[in-house]
Amino acid sequence: MQTPRLSLSRAPSVPGPEFSRIVLGLWRLGSWNMSPQQRLAFLQQSLELGITTTDHADIYGDYQAEALFGEALTLQPSLRDKIEIVSKCGIKLVSPGRPAHTVQHYDTSRAHIIASAERSLLNLRTAYLDLLLIHRPDPLMDADEIAEAFTSLQQSGKVKYFGVSNFTPSQFELLASRFPLVTNQVELSVLHMAPLKDGTLDQCQRLGMSPMIWSALAGGRLFNEQTEQAVRVRKALETIAAELEVSVSTVAIAWILQHPSRPLALTGSGRLEAVREAVAATAITLSREQWFSIWIASAGHNVA
Repeated sequence: MQTPRLSLSRAPSVPGPEFSRIVLGLWRLGSWNMSPQQRLAFLQQSLELGITTTDHADIYGDYQAEALFGEALTLQPSLRDKIEIVSKCGIKLVSPGRPAHTVQHYDTSRAHIIASAERSLLNLRTAYLDLLLIHRPDPLMDADEIAEAFTSLQQSGKVKYFGVSNFTPSQFELLASRFPLVTNQVELSVLHMAPLKDGTLDQCQRLGMSPMIWSALAGGRLFNEQTEQAVRVRKALETIAAELEVSVSTVAIAWILQHPSRPLALTGSGRLEAVREAVAATAITLSREQWFSIWIASAGHNVA
């Protein structure tokens, strides 16, 4: 089984790149204790499952994860033509590797966006990024200045497309009024349904734009949290998983993928079996009754 591919933006005025429906999320790459050869093998095995899109950020792994990926990619540079690389910028962490950072903060200035993207290119060992996202909304965000940075990076061939992450609909509209954006990467899971209610996914559907979903399994809380909500949701997922003869993870991701905004789901595991379970979700269609039984379990009440 292979994951399908789709265009992030289907609007004629804002054409987008084509990505795999399941995206290899690599923010934990540094904790997987893999050698460069093992990282390469993991990427190759994911490609065999149809996962061509990889997700990164400059800050992941305390600014180390991108370089670990780049190190593996240099072992087989020809793979670059078979994959898409996404990265993010805009957060400055207090870190031994960044002694000039005395306060953790956001920075979406033109200078920082360009410098961060160029450093990501060096670390990832690539000449261009397929997609660059502003990682978090910045209270001091100057939409015109960000647009200048995006224009410079695009015209120089260093970044093909641009988007945002964790933006509200109004924040998205502000930046999109200055520069074409192709996605909003947001948190959504059976334990975190806010984007279904706050207009985020409504906006994506209106714009013909696929959101990218992080923490699709609630950061692992889905399996071990003992809150009333988590217990209810696990029971609902286990019932449907038994009916469909798939894993609980597969059902949880299928629940996300079924939204008409056509989301892409990020993985977060270095286990190939977990990646396979995510890919299996692309072949599952829940009935409305099944989908809403999960929604009700999470919300804690019936629909009105």
